[in-house]
Amino acid sequence: MSKNDFLWVLSLYGTAIGAGVLFLPIKTGAGGLIPLIMMLVLAFPITFFAHRALCRFVLSSSVSSDDITAVAQEYFGKAGGMVITLLYFCAIFPILLIYSVGITNTLESFIIHQMDLQSPNRLLLAFILVGILVLIVSFGQEFIVRVMSTLVFPFIIVLMLIAISLIPEWNLNLFNNVDFSWHQDLKKLWLMLPVMVFAFNHSPIISSLAVYTKEKYGDMADQKSSRIIGASNVLMIVSVMFFVFSFMMCLSYDDFITAQDQNISILSLLANIAGRFQNPIVKAIAPILVYAAPLIAFIAMGKSFFGHYLGAQEGFNRILFQISSGKIPLKTAKKITIVFTFIVSWLVAYANPQILNIIDNIVGPVLAIILFIMPLYAIYRFDALRKYKRPLENLFILIFGLLTISAAVYSIFYS
Repeated sequence: MSKNDFLWVLSLYGTAIGAGVLFLPIKTGAGGLIPLIMMLVLAFPITFFAHRALCRFVLSSSVSSDDITAVAQEYFGKAGGMVITLLYFCAIFPILLIYSVGITNTLESFIIHQMDLQSPNRLLLAFILVGILVLIVSFGQEFIVRVMSTLVFPFIIVLMLIAISLIPEWNLNLFNNVDFSWHQDLKKLWLMLPVMVFAFNHSPIISSLAVYTKEKYGDMADQKSSRIIGASNVLMIVSVMFFVFSFMMCLSYDDFITAQDQNISILSLLANIAGRFQNPIVKAIAPILVYAAPLIAFIAMGKSFFGHYLGAQEGFNRILFQISSGKIPLKTAKKITIVFTFIVSWLVAYANPQILNIIDNIVGPVLAIILFIMPLYAIYRFDALRKYKRPLENLFILIFGLLTISAAVYSIFYS
């Protein structure tokens, strides 16, 4: 693996590790031990097979520079390609909104709880924060990839240090309250799937990875991209599941409900309750956690905003191209995308919708269609992709794609 390949491993990791990971412990906190173990077993195959299938869909194009939107039009025609592009955009753009809300709430919580100040004007706060994020993404793809890869290493280290620092506060409540009810445990796992898919999602940057490997490696692109995706998936699953487990071992069910009600990440919750820890080691580092945890949450969501913007830009640029019949130049389309992203993200951050509801009801099911259903359909529909037929692997992807979509439908109507 070359240096550039490894930078892509870190960029995939950086795209995935953001708000989803910081909200995953909140979702799993009420689930208990058995669903957590089942999620640990299933996380890698679900994540790897789905993202590799999406990458292969983009790689199958004969034009090395074609991204997912161009490949979709090549296979599905102008109308079908437009539908896929809209789905792709609808899967990614709400994630930018989630990060905008999460970052605003993180700083607002820090100002109120750690600085003991009054809540700032949320409209102005959201304007400043979203403005900074959009200003950074305006520098282009190469700059974004370099920023993300630079932030990943210190982020991994700090994330693991926080999880390790909580070990002295671990207790056995998670194991003592195990209820071997397979019906309930499977239902809990089923309802966690949208958040899990979101937490490990790095589909927005998969298209850019496919273009990179096609242009650099040619016929070896599939092998190289699979290796990059696999390495990043192992890294993210090991670190994320340990992070989730550590919080579940030291926090209570009520803590997770509090975080959900306040619409804040697990790190903001940690900062707010750090003073109650009893272990001398944890009490000694509590003052550091109080200030470090919100900063880390801010960085995590910020860098993931950058990665997801690449995918949102691809989708929105293609939509503008189709609407204008090719009359809008790429530079103009990028400027329109930046302005549109800023205005919508700012207003949504101000409105402060429930983040977990957005993940469960919108992002999770649309991601499942893009990640699980669409590539699988293409494999069995088009000759260029039929070499990727793997009946058991394909059935696995189909089952979990349908389960994720059905969990979202159930949450909308019955939760």
